[in-house]
Amino acid sequence: MPSEFEIIARYFTRGTSHTTLGVGDDGALIAPTPGQELVISTDLLVEGTHFLADTDAEALGWKSLAVNVSDMAAMGAQPRWALLAAVLPAPTVDWIEAFARGFFDCAASYGVDLIGGDTTRGPRAFCVTILGEVPAGRALRRDGAKAGDSIWVSGRPGRAALGLAHLQGRTTLIEPALTECLAALHKPQPRVALGLALHGIASAAIDVSDGLLADLGHILEQSALGARLHIADLPAAGLERDCLLAGGDDYELLFTVPAASDGEVAALGTRLGLRLTRIGDIVAGRPGELVLCDDGGTVITPATRGYDHFMSPLEAGTVSLADMSRPPWAGTVS
Repeated sequence: MPSEFEIIARYFTRGTSHTTLGVGDDGALIAPTPGQELVISTDLLVEGTHFLADTDAEALGWKSLAVNVSDMAAMGAQPRWALLAAVLPAPTVDWIEAFARGFFDCAASYGVDLIGGDTTRGPRAFCVTILGEVPAGRALRRDGAKAGDSIWVSGRPGRAALGLAHLQGRTTLIEPALTECLAALHKPQPRVALGLALHGIASAAIDVSDGLLADLGHILEQSALGARLHIADLPAAGLERDCLLAGGDDYELLFTVPAASDGEVAALGTRLGLRLTRIGDIVAGRPGELVLCDDGGTVITPATRGYDHFMSPLEAGTVSLADMSRPPWAGTVS
């Protein structure tokens, strides 16, 4: 087993493309682009809470960085630099090699330099801090939604949750849903191009990590407004309702735009080759109030809204890795 410093030197020291001084010193040196603001975010992935013990190492390497890249996308920022802190229970060389391969594949895909971090021994966990750049004053935020805005979401939220349910034996997926949902769970695709393209269009944005309803709730609370959604407008396409509404872990973008910009958003989806779906409207109301209607216009109350790390599954109204109960959407999905 290589030493801590051999692991860093052999597996996590790579050339950089926009960094003055990277891995190997007491700190990194970066030079932000003139006229840009720095966007900084951090995420922690813990075994048993965010990923299963037998998760493929290469996929885990990709996802450890991808969930942070998604935060940059949600802010309309270009990801630039990342730091990785890893807690490892004496992993094998093959495991480290695979993890590093996945991590740097993601870094190369989104133009991220790894510029430092730390390693130690203990229960498996990964903490990435990411920095990106956005033109001064143009960052997408959660607090900019306005009454009358349209609500849009990218991709097909819910697939990652369905993939997890399959792995935990709470549902059974068959092809092609099995491959699609496991890919969504293990190798999310941050919507950086979309986030950058939303400058000057979107009034607010967030990535879907804790569940569509929960994350929309953050926009509503920050913007001091409510929302009205229609089940029929959601991009279900065979997904079970609770996965779609509260599954999380998809890292799609949820955003609001002035209604007059709906056509521009639809055209943007075509240009990017990305499914963008209008799912509802921002309305005046109590901050965070969300009205969900079924196909006939009847108001319904979903059983779940999203994930909260510090509430039990029943309190949070969601299913986490630790919750092995059988949810209402368990069954066979194709």
